[in-house]
Amino acid sequence: MTVTYKTKKLGDVDVFYREAGRPGAPVLLLLHGYPTAGHMFRELIPLLASDYHVIAPDLPGFGNTKAPPRGQFDYSFDHLAQVVTAFTEALGLNKYALYVFDYGAPTGFRVAAAHPERVTAIITQNGNAYEEGLSDVWAPYQAYWRAPSEQTRAACRDALSPEAIRMQYLHGADPLKVSPDGYTLDAAYIARPGMDDIQLDLVLDYRTNVALYPAWQAYFRKHQPPLLSVWGDKDPFFLPAGAKAYQRDIPDAEVHLLNTGHFALETHAAEIAVLMHDFLARKVGSLA
Repeated sequence: MTVTYKTKKLGDVDVFYREAGRPGAPVLLLLHGYPTAGHMFRELIPLLASDYHVIAPDLPGFGNTKAPPRGQFDYSFDHLAQVVTAFTEALGLNKYALYVFDYGAPTGFRVAAAHPERVTAIITQNGNAYEEGLSDVWAPYQAYWRAPSEQTRAACRDALSPEAIRMQYLHGADPLKVSPDGYTLDAAYIARPGMDDIQLDLVLDYRTNVALYPAWQAYFRKHQPPLLSVWGDKDPFFLPAGAKAYQRDIPDAEVHLLNTGHFALETHAAEIAVLMHDFLARKVGSLA
């Protein structure tokens, strides 16, 4: 198993992505969240590549993908989804299962709702689509959504600090099993010049995701994509109620709550891979 590191030029964006597995195998498209990048899948990819063609891009504004600065590029979830769609089309990915986490969920659900015929299955790992999944931690962000101002924007800035990023990794997780490499790298990404305002723009635009929850739920009900919900149940941002809510619209959805936090792959990659292999073999098939 070899992971390769590539870029795909899409207009003014150079999308960096990780790839493993054999072309021709069922495709898994892994979409990361805030504040990380495709490196969050560094342990999961080798566990899946024997049976699947695994591809993990960095979204614009994150990781090693190069995009124009704020003011020359629309840092919104609509635009992130457009880039992901263009990326899949440029690579000739006509069918793929989606793994969505955090920001990857509203990005991926936009893609899936626009092109339901392309999505073979969804694995949502702490990727929310229901209001009951939002915890009280969202209060300052919701205040910003209701009344955007310099004051409400500034109240969200603490979430960009290295301490807050570290907390996202450690809250609810066994700290002895969480490598510092992930949150240290993420903090360095977010500290790059101009990144703070890009991220605060995305925080404000997150309100469009909540507004789209009913539309995504309608997509789930109409198309019944095979769905596996794997969730760190100590997540301070997305509550277990959000994991279970998928079964309301997709009765056959499979839900597994894990004893860990937001970044469940940091501590439970092997367990998640086992759940995915079982689920995908039944719903999508595999190379084996």
